[in-house]
Amino acid sequence: MTRTRAGSGLPTWAWIPALLGVALVLLPLGAMISRVAWGDFWTLITSESSRAAFALSLRTSTAATLSCVLLGVPMALVLARARFPGQNVLRSLVLLPLVLPPVVGGIALLYTFGRRGLLGETLELAGIQIAFSTTAVVLAQTFVALPFLVISLEGALRTAGDRYESVAATLGARPTRVLLHITVPLILPSLGSGTVLAFARALGEFGATITFAGSLQGVTRTLPLEIYLQRESDADAAVALSLVLVLVAVLVIGFSRFGRSTL
Repeated sequence: MTRTRAGSGLPTWAWIPALLGVALVLLPLGAMISRVAWGDFWTLITSESSRAAFALSLRTSTAATLSCVLLGVPMALVLARARFPGQNVLRSLVLLPLVLPPVVGGIALLYTFGRRGLLGETLELAGIQIAFSTTAVVLAQTFVALPFLVISLEGALRTAGDRYESVAATLGARPTRVLLHITVPLILPSLGSGTVLAFARALGEFGATITFAGSLQGVTRTLPLEIYLQRESDADAAVALSLVLVLVAVLVIGFSRFGRSTL
């Protein structure tokens, strides 16, 4: 019989792969931290290009997160509550960016909104250019981050069920009133954590951004792109900026867990 830790019901052998997994995550981070040039750290992260990249990342990630909420909440509601032919196929397509290489998403966006793209050519005639602009950064970030919000909310909606909404509808409440006063409060913790995860994914987006938006300082060069470029010319700056991104990610994840525990 497999031995277990007292009172936990956990097999002892499970600790070995668990600790190996922890090491796989923490050792590279520790190695990176050991290479930080602490004496020049502040100078490295406050250079003009670094400040421009960080500010742009915060602006575009915030805009992308708002887009994810505006689009993702209705998408999750439709997928969780509605019934229609091809629903499973649609769900798979909506979640496709989760498994697609980001660069493939960037190519898809380029052939949609680029100058010779499906919609881009018409937009170009109207004087609207999206590709290789700040708007392109927001679209790329939204494309890769949206599924994180949708999958979080759809799971929460399915777990919560629809009994409360059904009772409210029986009592004469209109669908919008039911949504705002019953459905949204029920999924509020998941909405908060999904929003934070979408922001974190948008902040760390690289592949789709560089493919669809390029790398122009102050316009499309976000922090991940700045780190990639600095890697060749100034390794110390790349490591310092990477640490900043790690710290922001830790804060975002911590905020997400704290928010879920208090709601």
